[in-house]
Amino acid sequence: MPFKVTLLGTGTSYGVPMIGCECEVCHSADPRDRRLRTSVLIELPASPDPSSDGRNASAVAANVRRILIDTSSDLRAQALTHDIRRLDAILFTHSHADHILGLDEVRRFNRLQKEAIPCYSDARTKADLQRTFAYIFDEGTPRGGGLPKIILNEIVGPFSLGSIGVVPVPIMHGSRPILGFRIGSFAYLTDCSTIPDTSWPLLEGVQTLVLDALRDRPHTTHFSVAEAVKAAERIGAVRTYFTHISHELGHEVTSARLPRGVELAYDGLVLEIDN
Repeated sequence: MPFKVTLLGTGTSYGVPMIGCECEVCHSADPRDRRLRTSVLIELPASPDPSSDGRNASAVAANVRRILIDTSSDLRAQALTHDIRRLDAILFTHSHADHILGLDEVRRFNRLQKEAIPCYSDARTKADLQRTFAYIFDEGTPRGGGLPKIILNEIVGPFSLGSIGVVPVPIMHGSRPILGFRIGSFAYLTDCSTIPDTSWPLLEGVQTLVLDALRDRPHTTHFSVAEAVKAAERIGAVRTYFTHISHELGHEVTSARLPRGVELAYDGLVLEIDN
């Protein structure tokens, strides 16, 4: 089933431009050099279930249409820019600040949808969310301004959301195991410094790849551009887009020197995925 992927943010934890930076990229007039913190929206076509009455589990599954990967600290701006008014599920790659601190914005979607939103993560990220956002789960927290209503689910293997299967892809972010995700022929691997041997088979047949590439210089917790190119060649996707990009990489000049089929992603890039 075809679906659409929108890259809501493609920048590092600092974002681009960085506060107080005078470099060429931070002052670039190219809108592709303005990068919010990384996040992705997946939009599925409607798949109505004619046998359901709107209340049973199959009806709920059929209505999963918008899946967010990570609640970036720029989520409010991203939702306004792309007119996002509904979220049916949230996947978390890991619990670093730039990937989770927009979680409080979910309360607005709760109010619009009048329902809690299911969230999916590994065990460590689930525990970190419960600690970082303890007020959400504390019955003693004043409710005056509203609180996010979420349902935390631990990922233990492949699972389904609506009409699609989600395959978690274990990757390493420095010394920390985190998750990438594969949906059909699309894979999203942000904040990646190593792909374990057991994860390469999970990426066979990927046609559209979004992959971490922080900068040219080596980094302990992210792929450099050269490392990302090497990983992309091994995966063999038809098209690869680099994300989590620092201010050291200008979009135009960097994309011009990358191999055919590989380029820097940018905020607002829309990818049509055939399957």
